[in-house]
Amino acid sequence: MTAIDRGCTVARYLALRLAELGITHLFGVPGNHLGPFLSTLRDEDDIEWVGTPTEGGAGQAADAYARIHGVGAVAVTYSVGAFNLLNACGGAYVEQVPLVAVNASPPYEQWQNYRAVGLLTSHMSPRAESNLDVYRQVTVDAQVVSHPGLAPGQIDAALTACLSERRPVYLEIMEDLWDEPCPAPEIPIVPRERPFSARNQTMLDHAVQAVLTLVEEHPGPDGRPRPIVWAGEEIDRFRLGEQLTGLVEVTGVPFCTTVGAKAVVDEDLPQFHGVYNGPASHPDVHRVFKDWATCRIGLGAWSTSKNLGGEQSVGGDWVMAALGGVSVGTSYFPDVQLRHLLPALQDALVKAYGTEGLAADYFAESYDHHGSPGDRPAALAHRPAALAQHRASLRTADTRSHRPDGQHLTYDGVFDRINHFLNHDTGEDWTVVSDAAFSLIGSMNLSLPAGGFLSQVSWLSIGWSVGAATGAALAPEREDARPMVFVGDGAFQETCQELSTHTRLGLRSVVFVMDNGHFYGIEQMLVHPEFYADRDGAEPDFYNVLHPWHYDRLPAVFAGGRTPANGVSVSHTADLDDLLARLTDPADPLNAGPLLVRVRLHRHDYPRAMAYKVPHP
Repeated sequence: MTAIDRGCTVARYLALRLAELGITHLFGVPGNHLGPFLSTLRDEDDIEWVGTPTEGGAGQAADAYARIHGVGAVAVTYSVGAFNLLNACGGAYVEQVPLVAVNASPPYEQWQNYRAVGLLTSHMSPRAESNLDVYRQVTVDAQVVSHPGLAPGQIDAALTACLSERRPVYLEIMEDLWDEPCPAPEIPIVPRERPFSARNQTMLDHAVQAVLTLVEEHPGPDGRPRPIVWAGEEIDRFRLGEQLTGLVEVTGVPFCTTVGAKAVVDEDLPQFHGVYNGPASHPDVHRVFKDWATCRIGLGAWSTSKNLGGEQSVGGDWVMAALGGVSVGTSYFPDVQLRHLLPALQDALVKAYGTEGLAADYFAESYDHHGSPGDRPAALAHRPAALAQHRASLRTADTRSHRPDGQHLTYDGVFDRINHFLNHDTGEDWTVVSDAAFSLIGSMNLSLPAGGFLSQVSWLSIGWSVGAATGAALAPEREDARPMVFVGDGAFQETCQELSTHTRLGLRSVVFVMDNGHFYGIEQMLVHPEFYADRDGAEPDFYNVLHPWHYDRLPAVFAGGRTPANGVSVSHTADLDDLLARLTDPADPLNAGPLLVRVRLHRHDYPRAMAYKVPHP
């Protein structure tokens, strides 16, 4: 029997285990039930407490932190805090983000009083398992800790499940247990991977052979294979970026990414052919991915409506390796892990076609065969003269010389200029954090280094980006990068107070609030897209209209003498160019703390990628 360590308590046990996982910051909103744990956390001095204005914002910060660092944690108080956190935990569950949710509950004594005489105290519900029941729906393990002797086993089981399943877990711990003695940590917490057996090897071999057969059965008109890889979210979640880079470099196969896996590897790789997002893709990317490539190999890609731009399904010329199995056309191979598939597929492709045997520039080949599209967007760099020898790359040209300074800003104009800034003007590292809707559509074609982009592409909780920027800035792997946030005005109204956390911590974030005239632009596009075809008299549906805010004035509310924050408003191209120039000057006061930029756009403007939805007469 394990002896009780009188120097270890339940609070200290959990603090030590979280530190062991490499967690450096714990996000949350305090309460009396949580207080003893936070005091212990401070005494241990391994993990910094980051209090946020809202539980939802704390969850968003922990979510982004975990996406970068590998695991994150958030702590709240029972019921009123836990239910506010539920949305963020639900998003982490859907998007496979390892998150530890700690919920401090009323003490054991109060639960006994309730059972005996029906006495309810603060935050308690007549349904004693109410918090546990809801969190069971959005976690892979949920525990109520009510006995100090059992606490270590329950905590270890939950943390092991979090690392192994790469999804959230829930620990509900009663207040009077925090200071109770318990056994000290012994065996390290490690993920438990699924074993790889002879049966798995056979299934893997069959899956790889099926992929090769699909490639062979879908050649181009010249008889050569013409596959393209579609790298997805699980490349990031399972930390397989190096394996993906190795596969595309050794085989030469061109690849795109999903929106959710944008910048999972360096987008300067010559094999990179852009972000594929169905009809919402850049026209050139859509052309080579769907029309020029003859088969598509999804590696860790999720077939969500956002990744597919509204398409309802993939086709028989697709491979989809995700969620623990591989679909090849109409065949399915269960229990094939992505970490085993990538090296096996690389070896098989090299054996079949030789090193760099699949190397190709699909942009150049497509243009050479069909000719360059007459309506080719200005955002695409000019093709080199020796078309057959160079890859057409998605790069935003310097548009400042092509647009008058007095021209009103557009979604596309903003992102064109931001792309040029990130790739040519700034000397700093940035992490782009994009919210849902038009901000996500506009930012998906920015050219970014590996790890330089975060988005919540499946759950799509509006306002996620503002809180997420906090976690992105504090994750050790990106702590030297400044967060650059793109968020719609309606989304920002959901979580604007999280800018207070940026200010409090001195984060030098830049938050672009895309103000399109105070209404929900994406909701209008989804319900009545014809609004965008009439730039004169059409009005948005009444339920999409927002109360107008002076967004650029909000930083004055959060700023203090030692915690500066600034706000500016830009309406024209010259305004944005001047602002971006100031961002390159370390001595400029705008760079001393968070900066909120109100980007004023025309009510009928929308990203060109959404044009396929707008009816035209």
